[in-house]
Amino acid sequence: MARRRQIFEGKAKVIFEGPEPGTLVQYFKDDSTALSDRKSGVITGKGVLNNRISEYLMTRLGEVGIPTHFVRRLNMREQLIRQVEIIPLDVIVRNIAAGSISKRLGIPEGTNLPRSVVEFRFKADDRDNPMVSEEHITAFGWATPQELDEIMALSLRINDFLSGLFVGVGIRLVDFKLEYGRHYNANDELTILLADEISPDSCRLWDVSGTDTMDKGQIHRDMSGVAEAYQEVAQRLGILPESGPRDIQGPKVMQ
Repeated sequence: MARRRQIFEGKAKVIFEGPEPGTLVQYFKDDSTALSDRKSGVITGKGVLNNRISEYLMTRLGEVGIPTHFVRRLNMREQLIRQVEIIPLDVIVRNIAAGSISKRLGIPEGTNLPRSVVEFRFKADDRDNPMVSEEHITAFGWATPQELDEIMALSLRINDFLSGLFVGVGIRLVDFKLEYGRHYNANDELTILLADEISPDSCRLWDVSGTDTMDKGQIHRDMSGVAEAYQEVAQRLGILPESGPRDIQGPKVMQ
């Protein structure tokens, strides 16, 4: 097992030093959390499924001109990605009322929104990722007005493409979270790249026939059903892993 220097560990992924300058290795864990981390557990095989689903969606987005940090999948749990300077924002795109927007605004869950709504949250887990406005973002220097315009445009393009892709396999894309990063090439030219992942961990997915969840919202009801929900998404997209979901060891960490 290769020894790699660990850069960062989050709730669902571990980031390791990459094999070449300017690259990182993104390892998908089986850990699952919900309800602001008040409910958690390990879902065997979830990381394998998320790795394949995110690979597929990032690849498809790249084919239609969305710049992403994804380079290639390395194995069942790992991806090679470009190193970026993460912009400290969660970008939430909403198509149907559900979750926090229903609670905040009193809109019944399942209501189609008049148009897609984009919200921003400051990435601060210790403060429950508070919602922020464009004024906050530019005033505190988290992103420039030009970067925000590009992020908004990219997010709406991504939403249009993914909504069509998912409805084609009988899934409604209710809402989802995106992250972006700054990437500098050899000439020090800046590009905004889609980063992190796109998977049932970061999307709210409902079957088109109703509100049956096919994402980590299943954790709210029954932890044991999460793997089956994620597997159903992978099956509909036609990208089940080679041997089916299973647990494998991650790389050893250099101290």
